[in-house]
Amino acid sequence: MLDEAGVAAVVHSQEDGDARRYSLRPEYAQRWLPDDDSLGLRQRLLAAGTAEHELLQREIVLSLLHSPVPYVFYCPEGPAAAVRVRRHIVEAARVTALSFDTDAAERPSEAWRYDETTGFTVLPGVPLIDALTRATQPTNGRRYAFSCYRATEYVILLGLARELAAHNPDRLAMLQRQWETRAIMSREFHDTFLDEHGSNEAPLPPRFYTPGDRVWFRNPDEASSDATGYEGSWVFYLGGGLFSNFWHPERPYTLEDKCLEIFHWRHGLYHDDAGEPCIDEDRVERRIAESHARPDERDAILARMFRLRDLAGTYADGGCIDRTREHPRCTCPTAPASA
Repeated sequence: MLDEAGVAAVVHSQEDGDARRYSLRPEYAQRWLPDDDSLGLRQRLLAAGTAEHELLQREIVLSLLHSPVPYVFYCPEGPAAAVRVRRHIVEAARVTALSFDTDAAERPSEAWRYDETTGFTVLPGVPLIDALTRATQPTNGRRYAFSCYRATEYVILLGLARELAAHNPDRLAMLQRQWETRAIMSREFHDTFLDEHGSNEAPLPPRFYTPGDRVWFRNPDEASSDATGYEGSWVFYLGGGLFSNFWHPERPYTLEDKCLEIFHWRHGLYHDDAGEPCIDEDRVERRIAESHARPDERDAILARMFRLRDLAGTYADGGCIDRTREHPRCTCPTAPASA
């Protein structure tokens, strides 16, 4: 995998008991990921002459090698499988186009059916990959309604399914049967398919992300976070300093974009006729534009929002940056099945 990614010469390896530990050589870590900042890695690789078609894989591999919290793989195929899954997730997230709605939920009827007890399940005979692609990458001009959290589950599942189709078809068949019977969602999805990297006690650096990470940006304003769907924002890191935007995929977020948007949710807060908190997105957009026109204001907002978030249930001096990142578990054939 290291040779394939073109990075073998910049990697240090050593025996560690029954395992082998790999890391980026310090001089290259400082050159490409100074101060644990991965957001500019793509641009640095471009400047060093990396070909465009090699950038994503190289960015993933170098970030994995330099992670402040090491990744542990229990099978020889694990690292290469992890890189492929992350590529699939990024490629799918870049083109996912949905309609934001926390109350409604829609799927293409030719591939999905809904039941309150089982959620959205795949119709018999419809391949899971096709069903997920139709729901998240519609070609008929219609966009289906999702919350950002559920959308990330579909993109992760699509990335996993594409990897399993090529390298572990038996487990793909298990996933197919599962989604024909009952959807795995929310906390169960997290516990079944994902690992969390970093912790509250040992947070990852605020500017360190690996392409394919699922990332949570928390709304640090207590009042506007009561609006359903505005507690925070779930996205994927796409590489190149950009984060996914399912509602406008042609306009992926920078870290600054996402932080400004979440900060100004508080200025879009209103209450509907039933007294429920809501967010006026047009007002938010205007406030973002005003902040961009006032550099001092923008910089002050970003200084606050770039802080690590407060712990759950607390609204104090924290920003919107999470302490952890999430990624799919190992999919190699020798790993235990998760579904």
